[in-house]
Amino acid sequence: MSENSLLSRLDGIESRFEEVSTLITDPAVIADMKRYVKLTKEYKDLEKLTQATRAYRTLLSNLDEAKTVLAEESDAELKAMAKEEIDNAQSQLPALEEEIKLLLVPADPEDVKNAIVEIRGGTGGDEAAIFAGDLFKMYTKYCESKGWAVAVTSFSEGSSGGFKEVVFSVSGEGVYGILKYESGVHRVQRVPATETQGRVHTSAATVAVLPEAEEFDVEINEGEIKWDTFRSSGAGGQNVNKVESGVRLRYNWKNPITGETEEILIECTETRDQPKNKERALSRLRTFIYDKEHQKYIDDIASRRRTMVSTGDRSAKIRTYNYPQGRITDHRINYTIYNLSAFMDGDIQDCIDHLIVAENAEKLKESEL
Repeated sequence: MSENSLLSRLDGIESRFEEVSTLITDPAVIADMKRYVKLTKEYKDLEKLTQATRAYRTLLSNLDEAKTVLAEESDAELKAMAKEEIDNAQSQLPALEEEIKLLLVPADPEDVKNAIVEIRGGTGGDEAAIFAGDLFKMYTKYCESKGWAVAVTSFSEGSSGGFKEVVFSVSGEGVYGILKYESGVHRVQRVPATETQGRVHTSAATVAVLPEAEEFDVEINEGEIKWDTFRSSGAGGQNVNKVESGVRLRYNWKNPITGETEEILIECTETRDQPKNKERALSRLRTFIYDKEHQKYIDDIASRRRTMVSTGDRSAKIRTYNYPQGRITDHRINYTIYNLSAFMDGDIQDCIDHLIVAENAEKLKESEL
C-alpha cells in the first residue's frame, strides 16, 4: 500500500478521536450505558490509532526535512546528520506502517470481553476425562501467568480422574481475544494410565470459548426465570449437607432465528453463598443466550475466512498432543514444537502468538491493506 493511500485512510481519525473524547464526558451519554460503553471502546481503539498516526506523520515530516537538508545544504556535518535521520526514519517506517494497517482493520468487538470456557471429555472414555482435566490445568496455569482470574462455575468429575465436563470463567484484559483460538477438538495420543498392555490410545476433548455477555448485551425477563435451590455435594464439611447453597435456573428462551422456544437449564454450585451462585448462574445464562444469538455472526466470519484460525467452530480438530514424541501440532497453521511438557504446564503463548499472526495476515489480505 502506497504511503499517500495509507495517509488518505487516516484522514479524519484524529478529529473523530477528539469528538469521541468529548462525547464520553457528556452526562447524557454517560446516562445511556449501552452507548457509553460502545463509545468508550471506540475511544480506546482510536487512541492507539491516533498515537500511531501522529508518530507516522512526524516520521514522514522528519524524513522530508532531512531529504531537503541533504539536497540543499553544503555543510558536510549537516549532510551527515541528515543522512543519519533518513536512515533512521526509513528503518522505522515499515514496522509503523504494519502497525497502522492492523489498527485500521476493524477489531472484533468480542475480543475485549471476558470468557466462559467449557471443556468436555470426548471420545476415549476415562482417558478423555483425564485429558480434559489436563487441559483445565494447562489453561489455569496459563491464565495465572497472565494475571487473569479463573472461577469454576460447574464440573462433573470422571470416574478415574479429570472431568467429564468443567465450565469456568476467565476475567482480565482482552481475555476472549486471546483464548478464542482454543475453541475446537483437542486430540491426545498417549498410553493411558488405565492401559495394561502399554498401547498408545487416541482420545479427544472439546474446548468451547465463549465471550461473556454483559447485562445490556441480551434482554432477559428475570421474572420468568424459575429458581430451585439444593444442597451442594463434595468437599466442604458440614456446610455442604446443611445449607442449600446450590442454585438451578430454568428459562424459556425463544430463538430469534428459528422462532422455536427452548428451555435453558443452568446449575451453579461454585460458592457456599447462594446469592453469589445466583449471580453467576445469571451471568452464564446471559452468555449462553448471547452465544446462540451471535452464531450467525460467527458463521458469517467463518464463511469469509480462507483458514480456520479462530472461527469458534467447536467441531474442528485443531491440535494434537503426541506424548510418545513429546510433540504438539496445531493443524490450522502447521505449527509443530517438541516441548509438550512445558506446553501442558501452561506455556502456550508462542502457539497463540503464531495463530494471531496468521489471523492478522488473513485480515490484512481481506481488507486489501
